[in-house]
Amino acid sequence: MSTTPATPGTTALASEIAARLKRTEDGLLPAIAQQYDTGEVLMLGWMDDEALHRTLTTGRCTYWSRSRREYWVKGDTSGHVQAVKSVALDCDGDTLLVKVDQTGAACHTGDRTCFDADVLPLA
Repeated sequence: MSTTPATPGTTALASEIAARLKRTEDGLLPAIAQQYDTGEVLMLGWMDDEALHRTLTTGRCTYWSRSRREYWVKGDTSGHVQAVKSVALDCDGDTLLVKVDQTGAACHTGDRTCFDADVLPLA
């Protein structure tokens, strides 16, 4: 596994896709994972060009872990797999929406989504 995100041009990501991406200074894009059939927002992860390439070609979500500084395929250790149904780039080219079929919990805490536990009150 790589210990640093791939830089543009060093990945197998199609050049016509790579050219459309607007990455953060560290080469990443936020990737929102959404349950494909219910619209439930599951989690937010980070992808670089290589993670996106792996996601598009394997049908499994691959993210870049900023804390561990390595790629991780969702579900490889937990069994909570994200099977990719579609990937869309937003109008600005700076965010990905990955529609998935989630098996088990999406959140590392064991919750179904990363947004279950801390709903803030509205004024």
